[in-house]
Order: sequence, then C-alpha cells, then structure tokens
Amino acid sequence: MWRVPTSNRSRLGALLSSGWLLAVGFVAVHAWVIAAAIRWGYTIYGDVTLYEWWARHGLQTGQWPVLDYDWVYPALALVPVVLPALLSADVLGYEIVWTAMVVLLDAAATVVLARSTRRGTLAAWWWLAFLVALGPIFVGRLDGVVAPLILVALVVATTRPRLAVAVATVGAWIKIAPGAVVVALAATRRSVRELVDHVVVPGAVVSAAVVGLALLGGAGTRALSVFGQQDSRTLQAESVAATWFSVLRLADPTVRIDYNDVIYTYEVQGAAARQVADALDWLLPLAVLAIGAVTWWSARRRPDHVPDVVLLGAAALLLALIVFNKVGSPQFVAWIGPPLAAAIALAGPSTRRFWWPPAVGVLLTALATQVIYPVAYGPFLGGEPWIVVVAALRNLALVVLLVGAVWRIAQLGLRASAPHAVAASSGT
Repeated sequence: MWRVPTSNRSRLGALLSSGWLLAVGFVAVHAWVIAAAIRWGYTIYGDVTLYEWWARHGLQTGQWPVLDYDWVYPALALVPVVLPALLSADVLGYEIVWTAMVVLLDAAATVVLARSTRRGTLAAWWWLAFLVALGPIFVGRLDGVVAPLILVALVVATTRPRLAVAVATVGAWIKIAPGAVVVALAATRRSVRELVDHVVVPGAVVSAAVVGLALLGGAGTRALSVFGQQDSRTLQAESVAATWFSVLRLADPTVRIDYNDVIYTYEVQGAAARQVADALDWLLPLAVLAIGAVTWWSARRRPDHVPDVVLLGAAALLLALIVFNKVGSPQFVAWIGPPLAAAIALAGPSTRRFWWPPAVGVLLTALATQVIYPVAYGPFLGGEPWIVVVAALRNLALVVLLVGAVWRIAQLGLRASAPHAVAASSGT
C-alpha cells in the first residue's frame, strides 16, 4: 500500500497547525459562503427578511413576538433577531449585520475549538470543510447562531461543565436543539450532587433569567408558547419521515406536496402524512428519553470514558432531533457538525478511530443537503427522480448516523471492564 512519507506528513501537519493559515482558511471559507448566499438571494435570506420584519415591526409599534403574540422560536431568539435592526436602517443593512454577527460567532467558536487541544487545529479545518459542504444556508438562518454555541459548549463540556450548560441553555432559548448538550451532560453526571451543581443550577439560572425577563415584558404564558407552535404542522417535504411519500411520487402522481402559506414551507398533504406527523409528536420525546437512558447507562459502566460518552450522546440526541422531526429544514444539518468537530479535537486515543467514518459521513450528508437546498430544491419539489433519490439517500444517511452513534454508546457500555462494572454497580 502506498503511504505518505513520514517527513511529508510532518510538513503537512506543521502547515495545517499554523494559526495564520487557519485564519486565512476561515476568511476564504466564509467569503465563499457569503458570496454564495448573496448569489442565491432570497432563497437563502428569505427567513432573515422575516426576522427583519419582526424586529422592525416591534421597534416601530411596540408589538413584540413572545411578549405580545405567540412565536415559533423561544424567547431569547429576540436578541439575535433584534440586534441587527438596532444597527441598520433597512433590509439590506439588516442582512449585512446579520451575516457579520453569524461570522463573528463562528470565529469565536473556531478559536475555542482550535485552542482546545493539540488536535484542535485539525478539528477546526474539518469544521471549515463542513461549512463549505453545507453551503450558504448556514448564514441565512438562526441555526447559524446556535451551531457555534453548540460547538463551544461541547468543547468545554469536560473541563467546565457549568459553563457548557450555561452556553447550551442560552442556545436552547434561541432554538431548542442545543438543549441536547444539556441532556447529554445531565445523563453523564456521576451523582445527584454533580447533577445539581453542574447542570441544574446553571441551567436554571439562565432559564430563570430568560423567563423572568419575558414575564416582566408582559409575555405571560407566551414565554413558553414555542412548545405548542408545531402541533398543527404536517410533514415538511424534505424531512426524514417524509422520505417514503417523496419517493412514492415517482410512481403515484396523486401524492401531493403543497405550499403552506401560513408557515411558509412545503408539506406533504394527505391523511397518511398527517398520521405520521402526529406519531412523531410523541416519538421524538421518547427517542430523546431512550438515548438519554442509554447514555446514562454507558457513562455509569465506563466512567473512564465519560468525555467520549458525552460527545456520542450529544451527537445521537442532535441526530434524533432531525430524524424524528416532522420539520426537516436543511439548516438543521448545521447541528450535527459541532459534535464531530469537537470529537476530532477531544476524543480519547482509544476512541478516535470511531469518529473518522461518521466525520466523512457528515461531510457527505452536508454536501447532499446543499444539493437539495438551495441547488435543486425546485426540481425536488417537482419530483425529478435524480434529486428525489439524492434526498432519500441523504435521509438514509441521517438514520445510519443516528443508529451508529447509539450503537457506539452501547458498545462502550458493553465493553466495560470488570473493575468499572463493579464500581458502577456499587455506586462508587
């Protein structure tokens, strides 16, 4: 087998570890992502335009989401939504400030990642490759705000769990997904005291501050309105659970995907799709509970591998939030990049090999997502066979990644050595 000479590998490693080269790479990647976003225009920035309307309407009329009417996002999402409006005068200015905000947040997260360990720079390069694969959607949604928060929370989870929970809880009050990090950390605490000290207290402090401010602003029960906003939805066209209906279009022209002009998305129509969507409303929380339980069991069996279990648990939970979700927006894939980037930097020597196959798989999944949206979303909605197949394979990949993550968690627990198993069973 042909191998790269050791001297060449050393030079390549030294080159990739250069902070200056990483900075140049960061600028180049984000310049490309922004240029692509500008080229696609409203396709990418449509939601940002809606954010601008919410913010500008609130500033001009005093009527605010959450405070005065129900909203599809948690209360703290008002901060990143309103901030660009305070620094701009029109939609274009808002989009510029919004994009700069996302890039600055990602720059901070990338610096934290690169400085975390000796392998941090390699992980940062992988993260940049992931952003190229995912494409411009990263800067056009709130997920571009929360993905860097997930990344920071996971990087500091082992050494500073209270900070990790605080950062993840802030992210969860912007968009729910970062709460997966909190669940993973809670499941891996060794005692009730640790659970309270590391998870409950910092999470409660952040949540109390957010809910308290919302109540002071007059939100009332609307402070928690986000949890009831998805009930009336059916399957989004590109969601994992919609795959069967999407493929069925190739043989059955009566399967319909129509535009929902209330929530501005395309959904599968029909009684069967509605039944699947209703089932996902309870399957999703059950999946989260099941993964949390497996994560807790594995952490108890392998206290020597708790950092790895945290990363695996967070990855599995974030994947479950996509696979069991009736909403299947392309930007959701931004959630699964952070666990892989953090794992490349932090995984222990005996588990690093676990992460390279899913790292490649996530890059391919992100690339397929970009092909689906924005590149070929029109043909996908029109039922063109090639892109329907690409979407089906992308969704299958998400399921495989989820199953693989859960299996790795269970595998660590099953491989517990006798001393670890005895210690776990005795509660020491």
